[in-house]
Amino acid sequence: MFEIINDALFKMTWLNQLIGAGLTGIGVDTTSQVGASVLFFCYDTVKIAILLVAVIFIIGYIQSYFPPERTKRLLGHLHGVWANIVGALMGTITPFCACSSIPLFIGFTKAGLPIGVTFSFLISSPMVDLASLILLASVFNWRIAIAYVILGLVVAVVGGTVMDHMDLEGEIPPFAREGMAVATDGEEASLTRQDRAAYAWSQVKEVVGKVWPYVLVGVGIGALIHNWIPQEIIESILGDRNPFSVVLATLLGAPVYADIFGTLPIAEALVAKGVGVGTVVSFMMSVTVLSVPSLLMLKRVVSGKLLGIFIGIVIIGVIICGYTLNAFGPLFI
Repeated sequence: MFEIINDALFKMTWLNQLIGAGLTGIGVDTTSQVGASVLFFCYDTVKIAILLVAVIFIIGYIQSYFPPERTKRLLGHLHGVWANIVGALMGTITPFCACSSIPLFIGFTKAGLPIGVTFSFLISSPMVDLASLILLASVFNWRIAIAYVILGLVVAVVGGTVMDHMDLEGEIPPFAREGMAVATDGEEASLTRQDRAAYAWSQVKEVVGKVWPYVLVGVGIGALIHNWIPQEIIESILGDRNPFSVVLATLLGAPVYADIFGTLPIAEALVAKGVGVGTVVSFMMSVTVLSVPSLLMLKRVVSGKLLGIFIGIVIIGVIICGYTLNAFGPLFI
């Protein structure tokens, strides 16, 4: 029963059949390379669009209860690894890409939160969110989706904890550490259901507006990989026979600027070509956290030393996650 509901609501197999029937009806041969590419593009685009609107609206409604000022106050009362855990979990309810997370990261720093907490948030916010859980389940399955989220949170918490113990507070310039006023709860508590719904819809328009071009590009690349690039070529580069496939996927993902939504179609196509789940997950994590534009923005508010430590910790964590998933891959397929 669960599989039936999952196929209907998240994988939307009915949508694939519907679009396939529509394309066949207008004379498109969906068994050919061109027709299969068109079907892949149309199906994934529509499916992701539907899920994005629904999921981001729900997340936006939940997020209306946790604006930045309240988040800062909640985290300000915690210390040690528990603060890092909460910081990482807070990142899961913020549907931001890496670049969008940096202003909030600066706000946390100005509020006087420990550096480890701010970096736990900065890692988890673009890498892991509730939308990624549902969308990963729609493309793969719930086991892979849950494993991705858990490993992403582990990287965020461990990374932040390590940075907490490295005495790096002085690596953030004074302008990014100057204190700021904290709002009261009155304004947050006065929001009505209509206000929260309006806020959630504004989040839908903002997030979808930002990620839509990358979704289209990602679906296009996914269709290309899925139907045009021979499986032998993909497997020779990123397959299990290459012991450095996870490392290569991590390094290849770093220069790409996208988010979890744009990488999903590419990941789906790579898995269909025989690439290990861990290798694909490493690629997705690297893309979402280590994109060059976000690192350039981060360089404006931290020292080169701190940026290098952040990059090193994330790369090591992502590579460990990839090899771990590849080792236990049969459990997740």
